This record gives sequence, structure tokens and C-alpha cells, in this order.
Amino acid sequence: MHQIRLDDQLYQEAQRRAAESGFANVDEYVANVLQSDIADTDELNHLFTPERLAEIDHAAAQIAAGNGLTTEQADAELAKRREEWLRRKS
Repeated sequence: MHQIRLDDQLYQEAQRRAAESGFANVDEYVANVLQSDIADTDELNHLFTPERLAEIDHAAAQIAAGNGLTTEQADAELAKRREEWLRRKS
């Protein structure tokens, strides 16, 4: 079994939250928080494939080069697409 060190303030907050959440002790609470955080991170990792990261990098480079849309342009494009979508749905 491994141990971690928490400063007094953090430990007291963990104690409070453990009690509020019904955990028997701080160790169980901290272990649960870490397990939940790790599980949440693992659930999202599949979204960030090398291809998707390359797309994000490309888009960021385009924006940095001034090739992005203004808010007004984006609003106009979204309004246009909304209208098209509404026409198809009716």
C-alpha cells in the first residue's frame, strides 16, 4: 500500500468531503476521487486520435494566420445552415 502526503488544509477539506459523501475515511475518499478522475480521462482518450489532433493543429495554424471567421461571419453561416436545416425538416 502506498501513501501520499497532503498539507493540513487539504487533508481537512478531504475529511469534510469524505464525511459528507459517506466514506469511512479520507483514504477511501481520495482513492475514489482518483479512480473517477482516471476513468473520466480514459473515456476521452479515444477522441484524440493522431488524425484528430492533426486537424486541431491545422485549424489552430489557420486561425493564427488570420484565416478564421469573425463572430459575425460565423453567426451568418450558422443562421444560413439553420435555415437550410429547418427547410429540410418541414
